[in-house]
Amino acid sequence: MKCIKTPMKGMNDYLPGDMRLREYVIGQIKSTYGSYGFCPIETPCVEHIENLTSKQGGENEKLIFKILKRGEKLAGAESQQDLCDSGLRYDLTMPLSRYYANNMAQLPSPFKALQIGNVWRADRPQKGRFRQFTQCDIDILGDATNLAEIELMGATTTMLCKLGFTGFTVRVNDRQILKAMAQACQFEEADFDKVFIILDKMDKIGLDGVKKELLDAGFAQESVEKYVAWFERAGQGLSAREFCGEGLADVLDPKVLDGLDEILSCVQAGASGDFKLAFDPTLVRGMSYYTGTIFEVELPGFSGSIAGGGRYDEMVGHFCGQKVCACGFSIGFERVCGILLEQGYQIPGAKQKIALLYGKEADFPAVLAKAAALRDNYEVTILPQGKKLGKQLGQLEAAGFAGAAFMDKDDVKIFAQQ
Repeated sequence: MKCIKTPMKGMNDYLPGDMRLREYVIGQIKSTYGSYGFCPIETPCVEHIENLTSKQGGENEKLIFKILKRGEKLAGAESQQDLCDSGLRYDLTMPLSRYYANNMAQLPSPFKALQIGNVWRADRPQKGRFRQFTQCDIDILGDATNLAEIELMGATTTMLCKLGFTGFTVRVNDRQILKAMAQACQFEEADFDKVFIILDKMDKIGLDGVKKELLDAGFAQESVEKYVAWFERAGQGLSAREFCGEGLADVLDPKVLDGLDEILSCVQAGASGDFKLAFDPTLVRGMSYYTGTIFEVELPGFSGSIAGGGRYDEMVGHFCGQKVCACGFSIGFERVCGILLEQGYQIPGAKQKIALLYGKEADFPAVLAKAAALRDNYEVTILPQGKKLGKQLGQLEAAGFAGAAFMDKDDVKIFAQQ
């Protein structure tokens, strides 16, 4: 059988130049979030299938890479449901909830967690969307106050500003507002998630498309008309209080609006970079486990979000039988790295990477000594000089080398200065 040299569809090999940037970004994430008191943890990439299919992961539960049972367990399978007992995690939030429930007696409360790891979704691969990708999450568990959201937004916006991002917008909403609107329009509570999944497509299909899909799904025209009319005022720069008005007074706890006001004002007051905060009533977030505040970061000129998260106060309770308030924010690591690569991002303070080329008759002690001296100012890779020097230099430049040094010359040839 012939081996296949390309990676699986939707998965990537990363070249050294890509890895330098990825490692730098991870370093900045760890440093920044560590300064806010977030502690690194790690969970297994394989989770129990019962956890992955607990109807909390929204559409992602349709994208699970399932793992077949082994040996006698597989032989005894009588139905499709019996074929697997585990799967690859599709995000880091569900494993964190299980982790906290299992270890809460040994952890402080509130607990501030930092996770960086791969997740897997059997999605349709396209630009910026992969089947294996890295997530970077920060979560605060055991804090019911708005300080959790404020700290998460503050830490994440600081992180993005450190990487040079400016002019981005943090869009904010609350699941309780979405539910109040659906209730006011007389949708059944059992249908709320279905309504929200359709609303979440607003940026792709527009308001007319949302209306059509709601009607096609069999919802009453009167409810759909009233619901869609709410969103005709979206995008007008209204605050949450202005948008909700008196129309939701009977179904929305006023503390929700007070909470959003406090969160936005505190984050704005502590802002250390160039970004905006905006209430967005169309923001849904795809995961059904969100219970309160939700947020996403949008960067001008790029579709989709580069970070997102929200409050999920009921998820940990499924594992431990008691309510544990929780809130998290996830940076879209692959999108962030992709954008930085597109922009030709230069790692601040990084030494230039050069090759020290030696000939056939080279004195290796002399080669090593020269490399050691050059390393005061450069990252140095020792390589034999090729027969076709021009071609070799071109290959080095393409591989991310900034220049080359030679045993018989004192100066360093920097490619950009040719």
